[in-house]
Amino acid sequence: MTELAGAPLGMIVGGGLMPQRAAAAAAAAGRRPHVVVLEGFGNPADYAAYPQITCRLGAGGRMLEWLRAAGCRELVLAGQVRRPSFLALRPDAGAAKLLPRIGMKAFGGDDSLLTAVIRVLREEGFEPLPAQALLAELLQPSAGQLGRHAPDSQAVRDIARGIAVVRALGAVDVGQGAVVQQGLVLAVEAIEGTDAMLSRCGPLHREGPGGVLVKILKPGQDRRVDLPTIGPATVAGAAAAGLRGLAIEANGTIIVDRAETIAAADAAGLFLLAIDVQAPAWNEPL
Repeated sequence: MTELAGAPLGMIVGGGLMPQRAAAAAAAAGRRPHVVVLEGFGNPADYAAYPQITCRLGAGGRMLEWLRAAGCRELVLAGQVRRPSFLALRPDAGAAKLLPRIGMKAFGGDDSLLTAVIRVLREEGFEPLPAQALLAELLQPSAGQLGRHAPDSQAVRDIARGIAVVRALGAVDVGQGAVVQQGLVLAVEAIEGTDAMLSRCGPLHREGPGGVLVKILKPGQDRRVDLPTIGPATVAGAAAAGLRGLAIEANGTIIVDRAETIAAADAAGLFLLAIDVQAPAWNEPL
């Protein structure tokens, strides 16, 4: 980042803390963030320090025209966005010209769509960067226990079951998370996202040891966008759902507000475990 000090950096941002952290990290490294805030998802006030515009999701032509005029070549996509239906997208003239190049990927899963969007952005002269290029310190680098609490043997079995379930979901580009309790799959993540998935789990809680949340990358996922992300809100949702802990993929998951997230897990009595999903222990037949 410091090699390009002073150069403008384009950002298209949704909700959550991660894009705010990314913009601040870019500015601290000497870059000049130019921020497109997605209407209804990001808050323009959070980016008041930077040149910005607010655009609805379908205004892709306006976004790229503004970023190109600002001299942005590199581009970061970050933040939470709820994917609209195609009819609700209402593409502007510029976006309407791009959509045929995305093709049927527009009707596929999130990773399929994002991979196609990245290809089209490159064709348009932009170089998409992964958010972790700005926030390397937020990426959990290695496997291990992150807080005071450790999973017991039942939780370990539930984690293994969750990994198998998420891999199956990811193979068809559906989601990155699942909740498993005593071998039973209480919920899987789809378009609603992790927080909404956790909110569904409370009434499904069984008697006995609580369940676990597993969040890992989809098989073959493009690491430039949409990495699994957790933070204090994820821990709060897991605790409210009666879970006993969270398992995340090492070197593949972003932890927003790391110290606060670990402290929240400790206070709630939840384990927080980073796992190497390629390790033999997580690949044995169930």
